[in-house]
Amino acid sequence: MATEHARHADLAAANAPCLVGCAGWSIASQAGGSFPAGGTHLERYAQVFDAVEINSSFYRPHRPQTYARWAASVPAHFRFSVKLPRAITHDRHLSEIDAPLALFAAEVAALGERLGCILAQLPPGLAFDAAVADAFFTRLHAYFGCTIACEARNPTWFDTAATDLLRRQRITRVIADPPTGQPGPHVPTTPGAYLRMHGSPQRYYSSYSEDYLDQLIVDMKTYTQAGRSIWCIFDNTASGAALANALSIVARSRIVDREAKLSPA
Repeated sequence: MATEHARHADLAAANAPCLVGCAGWSIASQAGGSFPAGGTHLERYAQVFDAVEINSSFYRPHRPQTYARWAASVPAHFRFSVKLPRAITHDRHLSEIDAPLALFAAEVAALGERLGCILAQLPPGLAFDAAVADAFFTRLHAYFGCTIACEARNPTWFDTAATDLLRRQRITRVIADPPTGQPGPHVPTTPGAYLRMHGSPQRYYSSYSEDYLDQLIVDMKTYTQAGRSIWCIFDNTASGAALANALSIVARSRIVDREAKLSPA
């Protein structure tokens, strides 16, 4: 039975890191057969996936003891991405954030080395202000040594000035599907990539088609073979599609890896 629940590793083997997971680790009963039977949902989830995105931190704080318990529940290779609180991104619009940021940083520090990314999702009405953004990202770097990803949703965050600032500050621009506010094709700002798959056409509900997932795994393989790390997080959780889509990507990665090994040199 252990081989049936082998951890996702093929896509990342001998390439840059590739972290696949969902926004949350709840396991619906109909998907239970894809996971080991024993342990908490997080313990079972972490034996199949390499990463998870914590969105609940956007709505409410979690005690350091809670983060520490989560960190102790997963293998050493597993990574958490934690979403910044709305008090910082939506209420204070990135300004005058010293107190809530210090509190948040103290909480998530309990994840230790398993903290892999801090995610900033910005409100659609928040326009780009170079001075505010520069100060904001400088503060984030002062607290966090991990990847920092930004999902902006206002068109002003996709112009040349914003792109230049994100590159200078080493902030990974999120590849969102479907995107909000993005007027043209994705323009990367760091070598790594962070994909947030919200579900399309109905955001948070729709499952992705087999053809779409086939192309997604090809694109992800291209990233890792080029030495670019990648996060792929399925956020279409409202109807339970995220888990099925993420499991499908893990299965596809093994097929792609086997085919590559069988191909003549």
